[in-house]
Amino acid sequence: METAEESATMRDYGFLMFITLLNVMNFVDRQLLASFGNWIKPELELTNTEFGILTGLAFLLFYSVGGLFMGALADKYNRTRLIAIGLAFWSILTALSGAAKGFVSMLIPRMLIGVGESMMTPTAMSLLSDRFPARQLGFASGFYYMGVPVGVAASLFVVAYLEPILGWRGCFYLLGGIGVFLALLIVVFLREPKRKQVGQNPNEEQKVSFTEIVTTLIAALKNSPALLMTIGGGVAFHFILGAATFEQLWYVQERGFDRSEIAEISGWIGIVGGVLGNLFGGIGGDKFLAKTGMGRPMFLFWIMLIFAPINVYFRFVDPSSLWFYAGLFAGFFQLGCFYGPTFSTVQELVPPTIRGTVVGFYIVALNLIGVVIGVTAGGLMIDVLQAAGSTTAYTDTLLVFTLISLSAIPLFFFAGRRYDQDRRALYSSFDEGQSS
Repeated sequence: METAEESATMRDYGFLMFITLLNVMNFVDRQLLASFGNWIKPELELTNTEFGILTGLAFLLFYSVGGLFMGALADKYNRTRLIAIGLAFWSILTALSGAAKGFVSMLIPRMLIGVGESMMTPTAMSLLSDRFPARQLGFASGFYYMGVPVGVAASLFVVAYLEPILGWRGCFYLLGGIGVFLALLIVVFLREPKRKQVGQNPNEEQKVSFTEIVTTLIAALKNSPALLMTIGGGVAFHFILGAATFEQLWYVQERGFDRSEIAEISGWIGIVGGVLGNLFGGIGGDKFLAKTGMGRPMFLFWIMLIFAPINVYFRFVDPSSLWFYAGLFAGFFQLGCFYGPTFSTVQELVPPTIRGTVVGFYIVALNLIGVVIGVTAGGLMIDVLQAAGSTTAYTDTLLVFTLISLSAIPLFFFAGRRYDQDRRALYSSFDEGQSS
């Protein structure tokens, strides 16, 4: 029979829905610059390289490094207050971004937005781990990460439906105001839950120093090949996510779409594909683990293997073909599937005292390596190819990074095979520590 600690309550599910809404806001703000690329890039007279820096390096360097520190803070301090502070901070800076007149004046708020947004996910994932039992953590993580495709899609809806009314600058101002309002709601209504500890009373808190946190993380990375390969597979997967910053520009400049039309189309396809993918990835990953005993990364191995031909063919097919829209759907569906299985896996393969830290470290790896390389190198490649006279610079660049991202397939395969062995070793170490 399950204990109270083993079952999520209606309050827990309500918390999950609210924290997912905040993650949607996170990704709307993050994606807004890329979604408005067809407006902002010409108005601010940006090169593809500069646009890539603004959407990639400038934001993600501060976001990724900040995430590692915020993960450690989440393991020591009040997590709901951290989320409120971060949300208010990045929302104010989003509003300020709307007043940018050029590269530099957009660069500064983008860097600081990264600091604010870095507080969100390590803190949220730590909170979810304390509210949901291990057997439901994949679902909870997947539901939370529904904020990624829904947020991306919502940013495209802002472009399609609000830009004609408010202009791109007015949209930035509006979203900044909404974020500040939500931060006030968190301060008033959201409360900090008790932290769970493996092998201890769940209601007994344990103070852990920063040195102990870092030492434990390093040991976990050394002792778990499954953890390392899961992180490596996630990084590889994010190469194309970085390069995909240029997709709205690709649709318009090389596929012949109207900029508002394709924002609306990709927004609707994105929200349907992303939501279905998140639900399938979260629930399916949990069921796959329970039935096979192999880790959730093996579940992702099969998904990526099945979708690989569609992802490649998508770059060549005529935009009037159904295969084009199938490829667009597949991209969002696969993105949705990714987060629940991998974020629950990295938390399951480390001691609970460093859950926030490992999420922060994972975010650093995904963004600072995967996305930054994808968007920065992608922007440079597009500029070089265009300077050489290429008329398919966006297509060629996106194809290259699609192929590079397929290296995640073998990494997820071996991570899934190794998962159970590493998980058992982790809990054996707890048992040994308690008996000594």
